[in-house]
Amino acid sequence: MAEVILKNIKKVYPNSEPKKRSKDSGEKKHNLQITDEGVVAVQEFNLDIADREFIVLVGPSGCGKSTTLRMVAGLEEISAGELYIDGKLMNDVAPKDRDIAMVFQNYALYPHMTVYENMAFSLKLKKVPKDEIDRKVREAAEILDITQYLDRKPKALSGGQRQRVAIGRAIVRDPKVFLMDEPLSNLDAKLRNQMRAEIIKLREKIDTTFIYVTHDQVEAMTLGDRIVIMRDGFIQQIGTPQEVFNHPANLFVAGFIGTPQMNFFEDCRLTKNGDAYSVTVMGHTLPLTAEQNAKLAAAGAESRTVTVGVRPVHVTVGDKGIDAQIDVSELMGSELHLHMTADGKDVVAVVQTANLDPNAYARHTAVRFSFEPRLIHLFDPETEKNLI
Repeated sequence: MAEVILKNIKKVYPNSEPKKRSKDSGEKKHNLQITDEGVVAVQEFNLDIADREFIVLVGPSGCGKSTTLRMVAGLEEISAGELYIDGKLMNDVAPKDRDIAMVFQNYALYPHMTVYENMAFSLKLKKVPKDEIDRKVREAAEILDITQYLDRKPKALSGGQRQRVAIGRAIVRDPKVFLMDEPLSNLDAKLRNQMRAEIIKLREKIDTTFIYVTHDQVEAMTLGDRIVIMRDGFIQQIGTPQEVFNHPANLFVAGFIGTPQMNFFEDCRLTKNGDAYSVTVMGHTLPLTAEQNAKLAAAGAESRTVTVGVRPVHVTVGDKGIDAQIDVSELMGSELHLHMTADGKDVVAVVQTANLDPNAYARHTAVRFSFEPRLIHLFDPETEKNLI
């Protein structure tokens, strides 16, 4: 078991061909920053991972999360900064000597070997005694419920079974740190849900340090003790699933975490009246709560333009509030997702379907919606930071 510390980690891929110097040395292309050094994939990455903690790196494609994981594994060279595992500097330590195990997106199994042989291979290389290899392989197979497949080859297994074998191959090594790079992305939705539950159970059984990479926010929210949200090589926010959902640090995090995506109302007016604040959204003024007032006062906020964020689950559709018209009504089983237009703006609300008249929210129906002030978020339109 081990603590993992990343200090000011940076990854730069040198330019493969000469780059014409331009006035803008910080040119951006495909989410990455291009400098005279080269393409900057990860920068200013600082993270302390506690022993036995489950950390999830999440973000859109190209944000640097897999590159960060590969630097921890030793598969990518660290351009700057320091990596410590169990208190030891690992920058120049070979991958095989880092005492880590990695599970890849594409399983990376040897097709000519049986499941047993795939799981035992790394132990054979280390010249572990045969009886110990057999014990470890069968213990891992029991944990993952793949004992019945030990004599099969990978081509005879389903995607979920192959991924269990890949995880089993990592488990037998009893590593200090378990790395997983989008291990469920090749599976269908139902299997992904099942494997997600299996990983939660697995974590309880092997109790080691996990670093898990995904672009799927549902995986991040359900698996992680803490989530690291990345964008364009930078960390946007680190926190528990509840913290990043309830208190997003900025507009990007607010829009990335949560399904359906948070509604954003631009050009709203924050008004300070003595010690109290109110916000006006589409002509409707809402007095803010005492807690919100205290945060804004502590930050020295004055009357100004803000962007208001409201999650669809916090939008109430009824006979009061802002006028809207329903464009699309999506039945999602226990929920109804209503896509509405209000003053030319798209707004999404989530309505519970229990005891609901199926025709209540037909297309083109005129409705009104509102939301409680305590459930809204206020963002600075320029810095994009959350003001409360």
